[in-house]
Amino acid sequence: MGSACFTGHRVIPQTEEIKERLYSVLERWICTKGITDYYAGGAVGWDTLAAATVLRLREVYPQVKLHLVLPCASEQQTAKWTSAQQREFFRIRELADSVEYICENYFKGCMKERNIRLVEYADTCCFCFWDPGIFSSGTGQTVRLAKKKQLMIVNFKDNY
Repeated sequence: MGSACFTGHRVIPQTEEIKERLYSVLERWICTKGITDYYAGGAVGWDTLAAATVLRLREVYPQVKLHLVLPCASEQQTAKWTSAQQREFFRIRELADSVEYICENYFKGCMKERNIRLVEYADTCCFCFWDPGIFSSGTGQTVRLAKKKQLMIVNFKDNY
């Protein structure tokens, strides 16, 4: 079975079109390429949308697994989020097949370490929502790491 990771911006359009396109693309990868293990970093925006989509797909394809790779303790990661964002995060965390914490307490480099780990776990693809004009973002860093590893990059910002 293959694996893929997600990376993306925290602010993305939350349209039904993007949600359904992501579902359709992941379903195709499950059925045609055997990608069943998906790694997400637990941030708001793209990570949350991707994780929720994997959970929807798992209802139809029980072989699909969602793995969360979190930068630090959940309470620290979500401290500045809205209550709705926190509820969705904790729902997803509860339903994930595995949860890994990079460290117990937040430190300046924990997000970067999380991004490195996401790419380490993926062996096939990095599904992203990335604006290449935002070069210095964590998403940009993760995409560059994935390219260096020669993962296929599927960018939903480009209307994949």
